[in-house]
Amino acid sequence: MTPATRTALIISGLLLGLILMSTLWVSREAMRIRRLRNATAVRNSDASGGMVWIAAGKFTMGANDGQPDEQPLHDVKVGGFWMDRTEVTNEQFGRFVDATGYVTVAERPVEGSGAAVGGYTFSAPERVENFSDVMQWWKLTPGASWRHPEGPRSDLDGRGKHPVVQVAWEDACAYAKWAGKRLPTEAEWEFAARGGLIHVPYVWGREKLPEGRWMANLWQGRFPQQDVGEDGFKGLAPVASFLANGFGLHDMAGNVWEWCADYYGADYYSHSARENPPGPSTGSERVVRGGSFLCNDVYSKGYRTGSRMRQQAGAAFAHLGFRCVRDGQAP
Repeated sequence: MTPATRTALIISGLLLGLILMSTLWVSREAMRIRRLRNATAVRNSDASGGMVWIAAGKFTMGANDGQPDEQPLHDVKVGGFWMDRTEVTNEQFGRFVDATGYVTVAERPVEGSGAAVGGYTFSAPERVENFSDVMQWWKLTPGASWRHPEGPRSDLDGRGKHPVVQVAWEDACAYAKWAGKRLPTEAEWEFAARGGLIHVPYVWGREKLPEGRWMANLWQGRFPQQDVGEDGFKGLAPVASFLANGFGLHDMAGNVWEWCADYYGADYYSHSARENPPGPSTGSERVVRGGSFLCNDVYSKGYRTGSRMRQQAGAAFAHLGFRCVRDGQAP
């Protein structure tokens, strides 16, 4: 056997070994994901209240193709929990208000003036000078509230199944407590949003438009002047208008941003706990996740699974809602 032949055989053997190892790893990962998804059960009975069981597991949190606060990538373990299948709707929030008489932050009178502040509504400007100045299209609107999401002249007629918006973090916590639930941690939210998928940018997979189909309620057109509604909606969509992810959760991307329990910390991933991380112990802002109907490639890619955003806890916006989780036993 010549030296050249011997070298070729060695190289071929190494390549074959690498291929076999890669195939084995892919097979093991596929089995792991299948087991994880099989352990996740959708329950629409009165006992679970339309919640989904998210089995305990480990995942890689963060992203390398986004903003600095999404790094470094790190492995995180989370315990099992129940999660709302959809964002909390106007109907659901209305039942809470009817039962408790709760008044949201946006509806409360300002100390000393007697008038409510309201919430922020979206208003398309004629032109944009600087995309970093979001106040060109967001306006603090007296009278805007969860009952009047676009201002005092708007209402909830025909919007019972739309996600509730114009709710501050405190409002979301109050609803969750009344319902016997809580807000998800940021780690729980991202683990659930990924639906068992690994190293992909979207809750549905790797491609933004698989087979040319929109998979979430996002902005199409020239932002912020015109949303052409290629996904079927201009503005908010009723919950569950798009396919669920691998865990049976709807709208984990787009439609409305969702409040999380955590304080926001730009560098938190660099020293985060590796098991059930609770977020920073203090902060001036809270984490919101998932993106909204206003997200687009020019202004915000918040619909990416690893994308993070922060918001003042007392703020209420026309594109910001929430969903809840609940501790408990596996079904």
